Formats: sequence, C-alpha cells, structure tokens
Amino acid sequence: MPTTAPSPKLSASFEQGGTPLADATASDSALRRFLHGLPGVDAVGLEARAASLGTRSIKTTAKAYAIDLAISMIDLTTLEGADTPGKVRALAAKAVHPDPTDRTAPRTAAVCVYPDMAATAVAALAGSGVKVASVATAFPAGRASLDVKLADVRDAVAAGADEIDMVIDRGAFLSGRYLKVYEEILAVKAECGSARLKVIFETGELSTYDNIRRASWLGMLAGADFIKTSTGKVGVNATPANTLLMLEAVRDFRAQTGVQIGVKPAGGIRTSKDAVKFLVLVNETAGEDWLDNHWFRFGASSLLNDLLMQRQKLSTGRYSGPDYVTVD
Repeated sequence: MPTTAPSPKLSASFEQGGTPLADATASDSALRRFLHGLPGVDAVGLEARAASLGTRSIKTTAKAYAIDLAISMIDLTTLEGADTPGKVRALAAKAVHPDPTDRTAPRTAAVCVYPDMAATAVAALAGSGVKVASVATAFPAGRASLDVKLADVRDAVAAGADEIDMVIDRGAFLSGRYLKVYEEILAVKAECGSARLKVIFETGELSTYDNIRRASWLGMLAGADFIKTSTGKVGVNATPANTLLMLEAVRDFRAQTGVQIGVKPAGGIRTSKDAVKFLVLVNETAGEDWLDNHWFRFGASSLLNDLLMQRQKLSTGRYSGPDYVTVD
C-alpha cells in the first residue's frame, strides 16, 4: 500500500499519545496503530452520561430559543427512489418558509437530495441562503468503485451543491483497511472544491463504540468538515450515545489541532424533545461554539413538523390542527 500525504489540516506538531498526527497516516500500519491506540470507550459510562444529559429540563424561554435553533440546523431531506422535481421544489419552499403563516420562523440550514436532484434544488433555493446538500459516493451502501464514487461527487458539485454527504466503505473499515477508507475520503474531498464534506459512518453498522471513535478520528484526519452518524437507511441511526461520542471526538480534535469539525446526527430524531436533548449534548460536551448550523446539523424530515407544532404551542398556548403543517 503506498504512503499517503496527510490532510493539509494537520501539522506534525500536533500529537496523540506521543505520536504526531501528521505521521499517523503515513502508512497502513501507522494508521492502524494510531486508531487502535485511542482510549477504549467505557460503554456503560457513555450511555449513562448521555441518559443523564437527556433528563435536563429547560425553561420556557430557553425552549423557544432551542426550537428555533433546531429548525435552523435541519438538513431537510428527501432521499427516496420516488423523488420528483416537484417534490424537491416543494421541499425547498418549505425550507425557506417552514411556517407560511409565520414569517418569523427561521429557515432550515439545507435541503439534502440525491445528485440528480441537486440542480433542481439549487434553482429553487437561489438567493435564499439555504444550502443544497447532496449525498454521493454510491449512497447509501457505498458499494461502488472509487471512479464511480468520484463521478457521483463531480456531478453533484457541477450541479451547484454546497455540501457533499459521502458514505464510507464500511466493509473496508470493518476489515481493518483503514488507509483505503482514508484515501477515499481524501479523494472525495479533493473533488468537492469549495463544497463542504460530511463523512457518514453508518454507526449502526460499525457495531462498537470503539469503532465509532476510530471512524470519527479517521474522518477528521482525512479532512472531513463534518462527521455524520448515519444514512437513515438502517435500523439503528443517530442515538444520544453515539452522538455524544462523536462530539467528544471533535472537541478533542480541536483541542489538539485548533481545527473545528461539525457533527450531524441523522435518522430517528423526530420530536422537539429529541432535538432539545441533542442540543444539550452539544452544549455540555463540545460547547457553545458548536451551537450554530455551521457546526451542527440534524439530518431529518419529520422533525421539522413537530418543531413547528411546538413552536406554535409556545406562541399561542394551544396546538394547531393536523393541517397546520405539510406532510412531506
């Protein structure tokens, strides 16, 4: 396996366990040694802390702020085989004005679509400030050659996507071929140009918390702008525990390198209560610097509707009827 240049984000002066981070990716054996040298995860302690933070209560004024913040962090997503240009345009309209009856409702962070729908989303969102994110690299399975994956990315970038959500090769990762995964992320990052790169681990398939920690550091070493839990296409997606673990990773990475990386939990976050729990995790683990949609996102579709319902309840004191929000 040829050696690979380290991500330009790293400098040899930054160390993990006495090993310069820039040297960690010099070879397959060096990368394996680095990743397996990371501290083991105390699963019981991790889950207990996540559960404890999830019980925090917040005041009504803070809840109103949290709901608006959560809306502004949503990547409003449609990733179905039945997607049409009309559906994408409707989703884009909802992203810009989530509540047509209340123009004070914040817009969402982005609309996330397949590469063939990126141009439609770009046209629909022009001038709005809402980003267009596109999944790529043979999403969701990632079972394709590197040439095919890079062509997928080029198509999305050429269509005007602001952000690329790539999936890692879980088979390569789970079989210990870490340098292959690292080099694929580097290659995708190079094709992104100015588009920000979110690297999806599919945590439900990684089996262990130790693997999630290793994948987090691998993605960050390779130049990810965001690390993302899931595709939303498997049984286990974002959980408080796996998101807490990834928040710890980006916190520690910034402490060592000065480089800030975003986090995106995706899949299974459906209610305002869930969203607030995740925001508490962000604040208590990574800190206030991550409480911004440049650094934290929710990959969701149904979440927005519940946030809008709760927002109106806080404003009027009552819940709206079932036709208050659109069914996506």
